[in-house]
Amino acid sequence: MKIKTTVAALSVLSVLSFGAFAANSINADQAQSRQAIGTVSVGAISTSPMDMNTMLNKKAEEQGASSYRIIEARTGDHWHATAELYK
Repeated sequence: MKIKTTVAALSVLSVLSFGAFAANSINADQAQSRQAIGTVSVGAISTSPMDMNTMLNKKAEEQGASSYRIIEARTGDHWHATAELYK
């Protein structure tokens, strides 16, 4: 349940901030019509969901992705998130 809440929070935050970045967060339905190009993972200690979103976005841009979908997120003292990248 905690993972679902975290993924939902990260998704909402990424939608709210997508205008400031080249890559944007998408949901599972939107991902079906796009070509997957790989995954990226980020981790940090004592950070916020917004910081994690920013880190995912930066890695997505570095890989040449136009969008990404968060497929895993864990919270606690050490945060971890994985996203699938799309062209």
